[in-house]
Amino acid sequence: MKIEQYISQLLYRYQCVTVPGFGAFLTEYQSAQLDESTHSFYPPKKMISFNPFIKNNDGLLANHLAEAEKISYEIAVNAIQNEVAHWKTKIQELGNFSIKNIGDFSLNSERNIVFVPVDQINYLKESFGLSSFISPSVKREIYKEEIEQLEESAPIIFTPEKRRNYSVLKYAAVFLVTAGIAGSIGYKYYEKKVAEETLIVQTNVQKKINQKIQEATFYISNPLPSVTLTVPSEKMPFCVVAGAFRIESNAEEQYQRLLKLGFTKAKRLAPNKHGLFPVLYGSYPSYAEAHQAMKDIRKLDNKDAWLLIESE
Repeated sequence: MKIEQYISQLLYRYQCVTVPGFGAFLTEYQSAQLDESTHSFYPPKKMISFNPFIKNNDGLLANHLAEAEKISYEIAVNAIQNEVAHWKTKIQELGNFSIKNIGDFSLNSERNIVFVPVDQINYLKESFGLSSFISPSVKREIYKEEIEQLEESAPIIFTPEKRRNYSVLKYAAVFLVTAGIAGSIGYKYYEKKVAEETLIVQTNVQKKINQKIQEATFYISNPLPSVTLTVPSEKMPFCVVAGAFRIESNAEEQYQRLLKLGFTKAKRLAPNKHGLFPVLYGSYPSYAEAHQAMKDIRKLDNKDAWLLIESE
C-alpha cells in the first residue's frame, strides 16, 4: 500500500508527521522571498525537513490511513511497516529513492541519509493558488535630454508687426487706465476697512473665551469605578513529548518515572482523538526553548523525544 499521498495530506495540517520506524517530516514557515538578480517573487511556503531520529509511532499517520482506507488501526500499522521496509531496501541497494510530492533520499559517503525536499509543492494552506513569477525590470526613460536637444535645434523666428495708427483707441486706453487706478484705490480702502473690523471682532471674542476659561471649575460628580485588569496566563503550546501510550497505566508509569528523574515540568495530557495518552517532559512558551530542551533530553534521557505543538 502506497502511503505517500497520506503523508502529503497530513503535511498541509500538521507541523510534524512521523513515519514509524523511519523518521519524521517537519515543516517550518518561510516568508515571501525576492530574488533581485532574476527579478523573481516567491510566495510564503512551508519548508520541509527530515529527522531520522524521530521514529516512535504517535498514531497520527496510522489513524489517518485507517480512516481513509476504511481498515483497522492494526492493519494500517502493518501497511506502514511494509512500506518502510521497502524504502530501506531501496536505499540500501540503490543508494537513493524518492517519495512522490515530498522529496528525494540518498546516502552520503558516511552512509547517512540525505533528504532534498521538492520545490513544486507548497504545503502552506494560506498560499493556496499563489505561484512564483518573474517581473520584467523597470526601464525609466529620461526625456529631459531630448527636450534640451529639441530646444537647441528648434529655430526661433521673429515676425515684425506692422504698426497702425489708431488715435481713437489711444484715448480710450487712457480713459480705461484712469478708471482702473481709481477703482484699485477704492478697493484697497475697502479691504483695509474690512480687515480692521474683523480684527476688532476677533479680539473681543478671544477676550470672552479667556474669561470663561479662567472662571471655569471642573468637577466630576460620578467618577468611573476602578478597573481591575486580569493578565492572562502565558501560553505554552510547545511541548517535548516522552511518548503517547494506548494503555493509560503505561502512561502513568512513564509520568512517575520522569518525576523521579527530576523532570518537575512533566505532566500527562488527556487522551487525544486517537485514544492515545501523551506524556510530556514539559511545556514551553516558544519554539526555541522547547527545541533546546528536546536536544538536552535526547542527550540525557531519551533520544526519541519529539516536539508537539498544541493547537488553540
